[in-house]
Amino acid sequence: MMIEVVCNDRLGKKVRVKCKYPFRAVRSTRCCGGADDTIKDLKKLIAAQTGTRWDKIVLKKWYTIFKDHVSLSDYEIHDGMNLELYYQ
Repeated sequence: MMIEVVCNDRLGKKVRVKCKYPFRAVRSTRCCGGADDTIKDLKKLIAAQTGTRWDKIVLKKWYTIFKDHVSLSDYEIHDGMNLELYYQ
């Protein structure tokens, strides 16, 4: 299943990215390494669309800074969710 995440840097760039998210297999894949995308994978997809290096991208939601190794399902990122895009 694919979800679409919208990332906005509030400087004029608004990026829509499609990612994997297994809704029905969240619990079974958590112990086995997980088959869904991580924040690092999402950053690489954003970098491909914006031309920015993926390690210079910071993704936030309110005051939560998303870490690279955590999966999208662990942060409960769902279809149509808006994330804040920052550059370091």
